[in-house]
Amino acid sequence: MDAEEFRAHGHRLIDWIIDYHASVGTLPVQAQVAPGEVAAKLPEHPGDPDGFDALLADLDRVVVPGLTNWQHPGFFAWFPANTGYPAILAELVSAGLGVQGMSWASSPAVTEVETRMMDWMVDLLGLPDAFRSTSAHGGGVIQGSASEATLTSVVAARYRATKGAVNTDSDTTKLVAYATSQAHSSIEKGLRIAGIGTDHLRVVAHDENFAMRPDALAEAITADRAAGLVPFWVCATIGTTNSLAIDPMRAVGEIARRGGLWLHVDAAMAGIATLCPELRWLNDGLELADSYGTNPHKWMGVTFDCNLFYTADRASLLGALSILPEYLRTAAAETGAVIDYRDWQVPLGRRFRALKLWFTLRLEGVAPVQQMIRDQLAWTSELADRVAADDRFVILAPHPLNLLCLALRAGDQATTDLIERANASGTAMFTRTVLGDRVALRFSIGSRNTTRDDVLAGWRLLQELANRPGTVLDG
Repeated sequence: MDAEEFRAHGHRLIDWIIDYHASVGTLPVQAQVAPGEVAAKLPEHPGDPDGFDALLADLDRVVVPGLTNWQHPGFFAWFPANTGYPAILAELVSAGLGVQGMSWASSPAVTEVETRMMDWMVDLLGLPDAFRSTSAHGGGVIQGSASEATLTSVVAARYRATKGAVNTDSDTTKLVAYATSQAHSSIEKGLRIAGIGTDHLRVVAHDENFAMRPDALAEAITADRAAGLVPFWVCATIGTTNSLAIDPMRAVGEIARRGGLWLHVDAAMAGIATLCPELRWLNDGLELADSYGTNPHKWMGVTFDCNLFYTADRASLLGALSILPEYLRTAAAETGAVIDYRDWQVPLGRRFRALKLWFTLRLEGVAPVQQMIRDQLAWTSELADRVAADDRFVILAPHPLNLLCLALRAGDQATTDLIERANASGTAMFTRTVLGDRVALRFSIGSRNTTRDDVLAGWRLLQELANRPGTVLDG
């Protein structure tokens, strides 16, 4: 492909993306394909190149029918995964530049734009000054996902708890970590990768609102110390995936601080809400955290992948992850004048992800996102009122933000069937979870394309299906 072909194909592809976004509301929300159906449309072996026209046609024929359309206005499943045109353009620039940002020397602009964006987000989210790059001990970095942020926090905490010895003796046999059953599955995965077995993950009891009980945490830490173990890491979740439960971060942080545990705050689901100043109660106690992560790629219109990971203890982070072979040595890094972000993450290589934040903030700012968040919180509250007024349904968890967990009073099987039939309609999509001993339908309101009418249409769909058990409405 030469430059002129790239220009022509690029224009057509931009038009295709615009057309997809314009028509996404007319497509089924959930992919309507059987296992293997997409692969069956592709040849088993590579053939000769057949041109851009054929490729573009196969995007429509092969790919789009096999997509679950996360940008659909009727997408109420899992969690938001907003994307926006500024971030899409930034991804194109990142790919077009083709630079590697593993160190400052490998592309100074990649590092310095990222550092500035992380500091901008401290301002915009109302985060503690300890997370700024200019602070004595902290700073921020863009990770790919909250899972990577969790793992990074675990290895930093492991380094601090062992005073660095783990880097040479790999002895993690006494280390113990703490989280509730509502915390994200990436916590157990991260602990496994870091050599902390599942037997050394304590599942701390939660209260009736599915939030961590500080007294249960304190008791578990005391018991482990008495057994000769070393409590080293605890996760407080600000917005669990299951129900958006909010752990009492200040109380958990005070316990962690007294006991010398690393406090990681996982705010992947809800942290972006603090773009709205009136929601900064979510940050209460955050000054006690050793690390924090939230995801602009969920609720801010910044295309996946973009996790904001901050630490107040960069010395432990660098101690855990910094390895310096000769081919990576630079004078600027050795004097401490620059940041080498390869030492702030597990991989060596880094894309220019900060462009997505820069483009979004430069071209749109935060006002549209603030309005979206405020609208969606209002719609969630209105939805809750409507659900509470229908005696066939019950609300299973508090709903201070944009997720409502509900169930049919008829029981778990009826709720599961309702979810399956609603998703089969093609007009909306919900996900299932279990809260306590009840199956719940998660009604997550977060798409940038969703309107109040879409939320009410989703609720009417559930009501109508509840009226007609065993049937599926036409999409």
